[in-house]
Amino acid sequence: MNKQSVVAKKKFGQNFLQDESVLRKIVEAMPKNSHKIVEIGPGLGDLTKFLVDVKSVEAFEVDTDLCKLLQSTFKKEIDTKRLQLHCGDVLQAWKSTLIDEPYDLVANLPYYIATNIILKALADPMCKNILVMVQLEVAEKFCATDGEKVFGSLGIITQSVGDARLITKVPPTAFDPQPKVDSAVFLIQKSRDRSDTEFEEMLRVAFTQPRKTLMKNLSSKYEKPLLQEAFKELGLTLTIRPHQVSTQDYHQLYTLTRSLDGRRETRGTK
Repeated sequence: MNKQSVVAKKKFGQNFLQDESVLRKIVEAMPKNSHKIVEIGPGLGDLTKFLVDVKSVEAFEVDTDLCKLLQSTFKKEIDTKRLQLHCGDVLQAWKSTLIDEPYDLVANLPYYIATNIILKALADPMCKNILVMVQLEVAEKFCATDGEKVFGSLGIITQSVGDARLITKVPPTAFDPQPKVDSAVFLIQKSRDRSDTEFEEMLRVAFTQPRKTLMKNLSSKYEKPLLQEAFKELGLTLTIRPHQVSTQDYHQLYTLTRSLDGRRETRGTK
């Protein structure tokens, strides 16, 4: 099998990035450190060939046909341990950590699993940085800040663990086959790990209906008098929308509602 004979498979969301100028931008944006690189979905190896020139790479490819191609293309790098290639579903291999040493995730991610993979990487204590290509709309959600209409739970989770920034937008013409949407490369530099599932449950409720007020959404889970007390303490208006509240205020709101609820339960048992 050679690259020319490979046909992209829809079930794996394959769009092969082949614009070398974009590939170089990804490599140039990589944080300078001694971490190993993890690449998910190396595909034809167009990005991989740049990555192995810089660092040792651990790659995960679900497509068995592409695995055979990669094993042939990168035989030298595999023999010298410059590249470790895992053939199989990365999500099945991913427990609390994906590999047992600090790593940076650098990849052109298939759209259909991109959000899930990024969220798992944010929770993985061994993952230190995330530099990925995804659908533009998804990248904007991870990089959004409060006040922007696309600001939601993904932006809050990201800001809770580190800093995110858009590196470059990428047109459909950079791929073969061409996707129907624009893409983007973005970088998340982590300083903490994603771990509080109860906080994220509150976010899910907060953004259930983004056009409704935050009070209206949260009232479906929390007692309204408790929320009113918390909003007053934080200086939040009762008509504020979910996207208008900062990450810091969401964390304070979460802490305050738990504290007020605890105090109320204590008073009730006396």
